[in-house]
Amino acid sequence: MTSSTAQIGVTGLAVMGSNLARNFARNGFTVAVHNRTTAKTTALVEEFGHEGSFVAAGSAKEFVDALERPRRLIIMVKAGEPTDAVIREFAPLLEPGDVIIDGGNAHFEDTRRREKELREQGLHFVGVGISGGEEGALLGPSIMPGGSEESYASLGPLLEKISAKAADGTPCTSHVGPDGAGHFVKMVHNGIEYADMQLIAEAYHLLREVAGYSPAKIAETFRSWNKGRLDSYLIEITAEVLAHTDAATGRPFVDVVADAAEQKGTGRWTVQIALDLGVPVSGIAEAVFARAVSGHGELRTAARGLSGPKAEPLSAGAADAFAAQVEQALYASKIVSYTQGFHQIQAGSEEYGWGVDPGAVASLWRGGCIIRAAFLDRIRAAYDARPELPSLLADAGFADEIGAAQHDWREVLVAAVRQGIPVPAFAASLAYYDALRSERLPAALTQGQRDFFGAHTYRRTDREGSYHTLWSGDRSEVRTD
Repeated sequence: MTSSTAQIGVTGLAVMGSNLARNFARNGFTVAVHNRTTAKTTALVEEFGHEGSFVAAGSAKEFVDALERPRRLIIMVKAGEPTDAVIREFAPLLEPGDVIIDGGNAHFEDTRRREKELREQGLHFVGVGISGGEEGALLGPSIMPGGSEESYASLGPLLEKISAKAADGTPCTSHVGPDGAGHFVKMVHNGIEYADMQLIAEAYHLLREVAGYSPAKIAETFRSWNKGRLDSYLIEITAEVLAHTDAATGRPFVDVVADAAEQKGTGRWTVQIALDLGVPVSGIAEAVFARAVSGHGELRTAARGLSGPKAEPLSAGAADAFAAQVEQALYASKIVSYTQGFHQIQAGSEEYGWGVDPGAVASLWRGGCIIRAAFLDRIRAAYDARPELPSLLADAGFADEIGAAQHDWREVLVAAVRQGIPVPAFAASLAYYDALRSERLPAALTQGQRDFFGAHTYRRTDREGSYHTLWSGDRSEVRTD
């Protein structure tokens, strides 16, 4: 019988699972490892056994027997039915109080279902969002655990040890909230990631086509931006990608890559759930749709003959001034992306009764994750100062910055439209900002139309109640509530 010596177990030893297991071992934990094919288990221990203490398990029972009570086992397999299959395999071998952790990109509704089913069996189920990719899993990711407070009391100290650390030394993990809260927050993280990447891509496109910069010059520009308020992981790696030269052709790497972006689904989930919650995440949505447009080659080929302006690069002096305006537009749009994401987290927390602390979420995104950025410290401070803050745009500091940037933001959009450069995320972000600051929106007309064709009623600005106009009759008004 296998000795119960492992503090944590990892089943599913693809790259992410293997690196996470190694991270635990490197941090002094004894780690039980298991895979459907034992060859991967053996290979991991043989190659990396010198990094720490591993217990190789050939079967599900051996794996469970290797774990200390309460048992903590992390599932690192594909989301959906593969995860359910692993749960069905291991749950009967566990005892009340044991903890099953799903570290994949599961849909939060699946996590809620699994948590309820296993709770009824006396088991804890924890959906954990993990961001940072393969490198983060090994060196320290941002970790977003949901589940019960009791499960976090058992699991939290281990996660805090292996997580990334912010500049002030704080672990980039904390208990997010009950059942599916962790996977929900990870989903929104990925939605913001989509928006951030699209905004950076649009900034690159403008600098390439309007400013006339080469990829190498744009790389230099991004490196300079990364020393200021745009300091972030995505800006940093963008400069590296743009500076890279393809070995086979000698051309800029970005010019030999097919311009069709793929996606795995979490961005779409963010938009779909935002629609369910009635939360406007237009910038994130446009980023998702931009990837979709890029992938429809047949539509793009059919439309190439359509008329439109051709970009004409600016003179050197004008180009540098324009680049400064693009930086303003990028920063302002970035604020909007995070504003929309945090609004969705707050709406989801209210809908499902999670009690998610947005300041704490900003804190755990400060290191390890893909959207880590210097200004997350300011987002955390804004929510810490005003926990009831309805929007980041209601924070005086962010409001002042975006107000100062808006002239250049608008000028960049004018230049893009005049020269035929698509900037859907920039445009949607500015439209969101203008919609929020408008005293009146044309939704009043929309309500009139809805009442005309469907008797959907409307509310008035001058008195309480719901009303309907008799459009096909004498057009008198009746109160309906």
